[in-house]
Amino acid sequence: MAGEKTDKPVLLSGGNPQIAKGYGDGPIQAYIAAMPGWKSDVGRRLDALIEKTVPDVRKAVKWNSPLYGIEGDGWFLSYHCFAKYIKLTFFRGTSLDPVPPVASKTAETRYFHIHEGEALDEGLLAGWIRQASRLPGERM
Repeated sequence: MAGEKTDKPVLLSGGNPQIAKGYGDGPIQAYIAAMPGWKSDVGRRLDALIEKTVPDVRKAVKWNSPLYGIEGDGWFLSYHCFAKYIKLTFFRGTSLDPVPPVASKTAETRYFHIHEGEALDEGLLAGWIRQASRLPGERM
């Protein structure tokens, strides 16, 4: 009915969930649950892969994006929903081997885009995640 309150998060332009800033697994899981369509399954897989690869990972949602980092060392990875893909952000991406394919306006940052129906190369992603977690993180 018109005017009824809903507990579902608002989807911003491109379908990115609007999730309140917060630290820990709870806000991350709320973000993943609110990711539209196929993106939610990919979000669950990414979160599980990050936890498996970096067991002591620190989590937060800021600026409507999940962030992953190391306590006291900043953030090494984020992701964000766009209309046709999920953008993984490696803040020190130019230091990874191989370097993720998509350049950024920020000199060290590199992106990797995940599109619907694409197979996830979990070996490649785990390698990037492992490498990124060992580099100085971004302070935000």
